[in-house]
Amino acid sequence: MSKPARVLTFKCANCEKPVKVFLQKVSACSHIQPYQGVCACGVLKRHATGNKDAVESYLASPEGQWSHHH
Repeated sequence: MSKPARVLTFKCANCEKPVKVFLQKVSACSHIQPYQGVCACGVLKRHATGNKDAVESYLASPEGQWSHHH
């Protein structure tokens, strides 16, 4: 299995400039890879890949309050 990318780039929903999101540190599991970054305009961008339920939980959680448990 290949490792997830450490950095992804998206277009900001607010200003349409490129915003880089960085892989966040998580447990050694492979079913979610959360990313987060802040655009130059100050808007937070979060993204995740992996298990559908875990991704939805991450994206729906309040900023800074998501945690992953087995």
